[in-house]
Amino acid sequence: MTLATPRARTGRITFFVALAVFAQESTWNLYDSQVPPLLREHLGSAALIGALMGMDNLLGIFIQPWMGNRSDGTRTAWGRRIPYLVVGMPVAAVLFVLIPHAAATLPLLILTMFGYALVANSFKPIAESLLPDFIAPERRSRANAAVKVASSITVIVAALISLFLIDDFPKLSFVIPAFLMLVSVAVLGWKVRDSRSPAYLAALEEDRAGDTGTASRVPMRQVLLDIVRDADRSRLLVILAVFAFGSAWFASRSLVTNYGMEALHLSRGDAGGVSLPSGVAFIAAAYPAALLAERFGRLRVILAGMVVFAAAMVLGTVLRTPAGTVVAFCVAAAGAAAFMVNMAVVLWNLAPSARVLGTYTGLYTVGWSSGGFAGPALVGGMVDVTGWPFMLLDVGAVTLVAVLLVARVGVLRRRRADRPAL
Repeated sequence: MTLATPRARTGRITFFVALAVFAQESTWNLYDSQVPPLLREHLGSAALIGALMGMDNLLGIFIQPWMGNRSDGTRTAWGRRIPYLVVGMPVAAVLFVLIPHAAATLPLLILTMFGYALVANSFKPIAESLLPDFIAPERRSRANAAVKVASSITVIVAALISLFLIDDFPKLSFVIPAFLMLVSVAVLGWKVRDSRSPAYLAALEEDRAGDTGTASRVPMRQVLLDIVRDADRSRLLVILAVFAFGSAWFASRSLVTNYGMEALHLSRGDAGGVSLPSGVAFIAAAYPAALLAERFGRLRVILAGMVVFAAAMVLGTVLRTPAGTVVAFCVAAAGAAAFMVNMAVVLWNLAPSARVLGTYTGLYTVGWSSGGFAGPALVGGMVDVTGWPFMLLDVGAVTLVAVLLVARVGVLRRRRADRPAL
């Protein structure tokens, strides 16, 4: 019975971390799917629409690492993460509901998008940092798989809303994920106190060892210099790889509705539902991707997954039909699962101290958000040149850059005898 207790605790906190991520992703996925058509009513350029859709990721580049670093240095009876979540999530939910009401004019729509993105980005890395706070390094892939499954469920929710509600109830559709966010954060605030997490307790020990007598926060500048000056370069290359694959992923998601309408000649609702089966594929692949990573190594599994993702984009270009696109997105989602489940764990396990886990989560999201900003605009620009029928092929080309970066990380890690387990 004693041996089962730590596992039960791990499972319990994994559920609540998954709930926190579900709360935020329930709105982000509908945002990515249905805000581009709102912008398309005012704009004709795919590149400009992609740039505006990347605005939230541009904000994330600056906000997320700062908020992650700020939460690292927070000390309260509730811990260092939960206070930010119980304030930020309800505000983001309200702003999200206002988006379709602001769509009558372009300036008001952009302003509302900016407000939602600003608040939602503020707590995004904080929620995700709960996982390494509570879970030991060797079990983080499995726990992160559960979190990613929760995130994928929100993809299905967004697709179902697109299929059955968005055409007839465009404003009410935005209320549903916002309500899910409010319910989730209520449960999270009631049940979780991260002041009891192993990482928080370790951070307090480091504070006391530093003889400061107060809560200690490692300055962001110091963290960045440590990464940049490291002769190994592994951490820097990991962040760049996150940027490259994030570019490909966000481009495929942000532009898929318009791709379905322009290249496949589907209605707005049907085009938004193209990604529905891929959410199921991601769920099916997430936990096996974690198990394979523990057996064969995270970097190898990540590389294989990205190659599968790129190949699926080529397949989708060849099979340019609604059914062919659905199949391509399912295969791509299975490949992407290997990256999304394991890459954050790689960076967490490279962190030198429990006091900077939130900062490292923020740096991961800097790479991811930077890709989210650059990717839709970059691929949108390529679409302006090559046309919508070749959008998936453009996404595959961007993915190959990430493959090369991760391959280089693997070479560097094999050269070091003292390298930590990733």
